[in-house]
Amino acid sequence: MLHQPDRLTWPLTDSTAEPQRVLVLDDSRAQRMLLVALLRRWGHEVVECDTPEAALAAATDPQIGLVISDWVMPGLTGPEFCRRLRGLRREGYVCVILLTSRSEDGALTEGLEAGADDFLTKPVRPPELRARLTAGARIVAMQRDLVQKNQLLSGALGELRTLYDALDHDLDEARRLQCSQMQERFRRFGQVDVSLWLKASGHIGGDMVGCFPVYGRTVGLFGLDVSGHGVAAAMIAARVAGMLSAATPDQNIALTRGTDGALCAVAPDVAAARLNQMILNEIRSERYFTLALGFLDLVTGQFQLVQAGHPHPLILRADGHCEWVGAGGLPIGLIDGAEYHSTQLQLLPGDRMLICSDGLIECPDPQGHPLDEGGLIDLVRHCAHLRGPRFLAALEAALAGYAGTAVFPDDVSAVLVEFHDPARERLRKAQT
Repeated sequence: MLHQPDRLTWPLTDSTAEPQRVLVLDDSRAQRMLLVALLRRWGHEVVECDTPEAALAAATDPQIGLVISDWVMPGLTGPEFCRRLRGLRREGYVCVILLTSRSEDGALTEGLEAGADDFLTKPVRPPELRARLTAGARIVAMQRDLVQKNQLLSGALGELRTLYDALDHDLDEARRLQCSQMQERFRRFGQVDVSLWLKASGHIGGDMVGCFPVYGRTVGLFGLDVSGHGVAAAMIAARVAGMLSAATPDQNIALTRGTDGALCAVAPDVAAARLNQMILNEIRSERYFTLALGFLDLVTGQFQLVQAGHPHPLILRADGHCEWVGAGGLPIGLIDGAEYHSTQLQLLPGDRMLICSDGLIECPDPQGHPLDEGGLIDLVRHCAHLRGPRFLAALEAALAGYAGTAVFPDDVSAVLVEFHDPARERLRKAQT
């Protein structure tokens, strides 16, 4: 039984609540008419149904946010109707209020478990009904607001995904361009073989290695490592590598033209000083880079090296003895007017030299212990039976075995120089 509203006590409309589209389900025509009349007086739009089946069909309307349902009905009970309603595929949330004369805890628990949001006991009092409707309308409004925000968020995430995919594609292209700067990963200069290895820790990195022929019987070799990672480091690495390129020898900062017009190498320490001033004056970045730059005489094996903060090169002598060489020095781009000094080294037939970045020496194992110089010597000796790119591939695999992963935390790069002894090579080939 519905308590009749007092026209003097309850206004015809509720100025505190937005009008809602409300579905009323009751098999009693009298009860349904009273509920509908009251809701319409309060300004709500009403859809009335006398069977659960009709109500389920009407509830697919996404504009319906509130449902008032009787508990006891032929065919389906109120809780059974709630379960069917919650199983519908519909847009938006619907708040369900069950009308019942049952007040025991078990009945309320059953209704809540079935998906009801609220209850009203019969006879229904208009103030209580209006209060429950207002509360339900707030729930529906918050849910719709949440859906709208989720849609906006989904749209923003979609745009971010599109931008990320484009950036990812650009970074992949940049990685390919970076690798292409090395041109060939293996080159033979007379009795000297030069192999290059570069592996970035991300899409692109700040390491670069390369070689360039000099007029006559000299080859220039370099390895550099820009501080930090990512695009900025890679751009500086590409800029510096471009100034040590064989493609444009007249723009190579380590070369000059002699009185006869032929290209010749400048002293490595002079080239390092030029790069240092260029970085400080032109690029003006907070980043710096380490550099190992040298010139190898392809006939005598004499090697003139400047080491600017880069790890010491490692020479694997023909007899299996390993030694670290170089005099150290300041990184490029730290101190204005920094001085650099060249070192004279001697490679003998059968010797090999490895110029590597600190990504190898500082590569950690799963427990965080760095490989260090002794560990690198062990890996080099383990791969010593191989030559050229196969040696570097085996070194990468051995480093991955030490690290427990093929994804290294820092960029790794290396230049492998092999000064062949023709007689020794003929003997080695005959034995294999």
